[in-house]
Formats: sequence, structure tokens, C-alpha cells
Amino acid sequence: MTNGCTLQMALLLWLPIAALSTNYNLLQFQQKRGNANCSELLRELEGAPEHCMESRMDFKVPEKIKQPQQIKKVEAVVVIHEMLLQIFDIFEENFSSTGWNETTVAKLRMQLHFQMDRLEEALMEIIKEGNFTPGNLTLMQLRSYYYRMRQYLRDKMYSRCAWTVVHVELLRNFSFLQRYTVFLQN
Repeated sequence: MTNGCTLQMALLLWLPIAALSTNYNLLQFQQKRGNANCSELLRELEGAPEHCMESRMDFKVPEKIKQPQQIKKVEAVVVIHEMLLQIFDIFEENFSSTGWNETTVAKLRMQLHFQMDRLEEALMEIIKEGNFTPGNLTLMQLRSYYYRMRQYLRDKMYSRCAWTVVHVELLRNFSFLQRYTVFLQN
């Protein structure tokens, strides 16, 4: 696992930052690898028993998130960044009731942060060029979606079952992220 992270850091240092913002193929390659690493770490965090799925909730994923082909590539970069940021923030919540390995959670957060850093240069260029406005409806819907997850955790007092429900939803998020990442190449 650490060899993969070391390789990614080395690649990032060798490649000019400007290339990240203009080369969607490179960005797609890096995000695909990062998504795989995050998904693997997320799977390492064991959920609670199946009975917790009785508490399952529909957090209402925005329709545009389910279908990336409906948006432009520049918006895809913004959506990917926002999703990673929101997932990162969720793992700042109290997960002590889960029994999860704190080192694994820390690695996951580090990997999410690393992915966000790679996207920031492209994101800044997109905003600078006026190709995307921060008040975009998709972003507002996305933020509401993650707010519902955090609120659910709070309402359930960060119980192990609540975290299991959110954990399953976050695993699903990585399938959406993968679709967006593939979309960058097209």
C-alpha cells in the first residue's frame, strides 16, 4: 500500500503542475489510481452486522451525480473535488463507536487530501477562466446530500449502525467518482 502512495507522490513531483490543469488524460489517470486506493482503504473499515442495514436511509444523491455524461468536463473536475472534500469532512466526525482502525482512517484521509491537492490547480484555472461558478446548482445539491449524511450521524449519535449506513453510502460514492473519472478521458 505504501509503495502505491510513494509512487503517486513521485509522479506528482516529476510532473509540472500546469499539466494537471490542462491534461484531462493525466488527471483521469491520477484520479483513477487515487479512487482505487481510497476504495480499498474504505473497504478495510469493517461495518457493523447486517442488522444495521435496517437503519438504512436514502440520502437522495443528486441526479446529475448519477449521470456524469450530462455535464461538461470542467464541471466534472469541480464535482470530483467537492465529493472528495465532503467525504474527507465526514471522516472528521466522531467515529469512535465504530471500532475502526484509526491508522486506516488516517490513511484514507491522507489519500483524499492528496487527491484534492492534485485537483486544486485545475480547479483554480477553471474558476479563473470563468468556466464554472461556485454557486452552481449541482454543487449546492451535492453539499446538501453530504449535509444529510452528517446530520444522520449526529441524529443517531454517531452509533456504529449509523456509521455502517454512511460507510455503505460512501462506498457507493466511489462508484460515482469512478464514473466521473472515466468521463474525464472521453
